[in-house]
Amino acid sequence: MVLQEIAARALNAFPDDAAPAYLLRDRDQLYGLAFQRRVKDMRILEVLTAAQSPRQNPFAEQLIGSSRQECLAHVLVLHEPHLRRILTCYFAYYHGTRAHLSLEKDAPHGRPLERLALGRVVQLPEVGSLHHRDARQAA
Repeated sequence: MVLQEIAARALNAFPDDAAPAYLLRDRDQLYGLAFQRRVKDMRILEVLTAAQSPRQNPFAEQLIGSSRQECLAHVLVLHEPHLRRILTCYFAYYHGTRAHLSLEKDAPHGRPLERLALGRVVQLPEVGSLHHRDARQAA
């Protein structure tokens, strides 16, 4: 991939003023001067991982590992749009439904508690039926 293309993708990834305040990245040569200038122009502060420390960002490593083990290892990807669709569904499930032990078995975006009066518990498919979530449904 051409270095200018990587810089352009950084700009196109965030519409309008939706860019994050920080960008945590490693010291890969792909992030050259053009990329660094583009990120600086977007008023994003770059935070570099320590040299020769590939496991320094455990949050990204956990998400990548989970998406590989829980999703991509069970799906035959046909093409890039298909991959994007699968990952979009998986990340919605990961952040909105999937239990995380570090969050006391809640999801990062939180889940509302459902009252017993709402009815019996049913399983609803997620990520093309690869996963499911439990929800109460009126009888």
